[in-house]
Amino acid sequence: MHHQHIAFDAELLRRYNRPGPRYTSYPTAPQFNADFGELQLRDAIQASNEEPIPRRLSLYVHVPFCFSPCFYCGCNRIITRDKARGEAYLARLHREIALYAPLFDRDREVIQLHFGGGTPNFLTPGQLGDFVDALRRQFHFADSGDRDISIEIDPRFCDPDWMAALAQIGFNRASLGVQDFDPIVQQAVNRIQSVEDTRAVIEAARNAGLRSINVDLIYGLPKQNLEGFARTLDVVTEIRPDRLAVYSYAHMPHLFKAQKQIKDDDLLDGEAKLALLQLAVEKLTAAGYLYIGMDHFALPGDDLAQAQARGGLHRNFMGYTTHANSDLLGLGVSAISHIGNTFSQNPRDLPSWEIAIDEGRLPVFRGMRMSDDDELRADLIQSLMCQGEIPVAALERRYDIRFDDYFADSLAQLQPLVDDQLVEIASRRITATSRGRLLLRNIAMCFDRYLNQPAIDTNPRFSRAI
Repeated sequence: MHHQHIAFDAELLRRYNRPGPRYTSYPTAPQFNADFGELQLRDAIQASNEEPIPRRLSLYVHVPFCFSPCFYCGCNRIITRDKARGEAYLARLHREIALYAPLFDRDREVIQLHFGGGTPNFLTPGQLGDFVDALRRQFHFADSGDRDISIEIDPRFCDPDWMAALAQIGFNRASLGVQDFDPIVQQAVNRIQSVEDTRAVIEAARNAGLRSINVDLIYGLPKQNLEGFARTLDVVTEIRPDRLAVYSYAHMPHLFKAQKQIKDDDLLDGEAKLALLQLAVEKLTAAGYLYIGMDHFALPGDDLAQAQARGGLHRNFMGYTTHANSDLLGLGVSAISHIGNTFSQNPRDLPSWEIAIDEGRLPVFRGMRMSDDDELRADLIQSLMCQGEIPVAALERRYDIRFDDYFADSLAQLQPLVDDQLVEIASRRITATSRGRLLLRNIAMCFDRYLNQPAIDTNPRFSRAI
């Protein structure tokens, strides 16, 4: 992918700003169904053990608790200050590991472990350490060289000593939520967080030897403006995290109760929101960050940028990652697994997950087995999201198809995007242009077989592209 500047055309972006999936998976989660349960998952794990080359494992652990609600949040979380809830949850997570670990062959190395939330630092370093130890006992962890152990941190509830403790446990990456340092915006979203506290946590993480720090920002929040967001971007580029994610705020109060606290009048219109995105892209690229794709930026030395240059970048529910071809096992409430050619998801409400664990069942409430068509389209969308291009010839070889025949409908849907110069079709390659780089979702939507089926519900399930 050539890192030329990212071209902006506000009128164009406006026209394409319609709801669409973020493609952390294909098929996307709304396609999962209740016919896929515990038995199907056991079969999938068994089949994946029998692959001639053992597939490596990525583990994801969902910690749902937060000390206070951020109004923009669309994550699966539970607001509480009761530390005992963390203990009870951990006790069940330990039982969940004990249910899953014996099903996986010991020759399968764990290459990645990620704690997401909620607020994983709701748990203490001691609790996290015990839990990681339990995982190490029951799964085979790869040697430390290329293994990632990462955690999402809310700097408001983390003191710098924590970072040294996490490094001791083996954490080597951390992702910190910032969103925006503008006090007016922080008040509007109920997340007051100082630059000093944030910087102290990041410096402590670096001093403790963590390999990579990521910072999350959000554009499109209530009361945001160019001046305030410019200040935030200046502070953040000065702190210089290895990676940055700049997410679009998706206002979907019908899905996320907390968002009902946000007044519609405080929200930006599409154009103001685009101006914030443009500002972010310009400031970050000027500061030396490369645009990786979707919402992500990285310094040239970071693993993510290097993986992209080699063509080894991969995208899953944890966002972009350098670990392609691994099976993903999700633990905890709402977590999603991707084993072999199947997807499965744990219950999204805590009581249902707790009951399954207490009854000694694998807690699966829905999932799906991918068809051959799903696998082909997933491969295509993965290439597009990660490398900005569709490798026509490689897909024809891998799946034994004639691309133009197989994807005739998709190519017809793609034509307007070609006319708008978002995509170039040349010599057996379909490539996103610099104008199309910010609209990868829209390009992928042309190849999504499920989007072109009539929608079942009228409320939008997906956030807008921008």
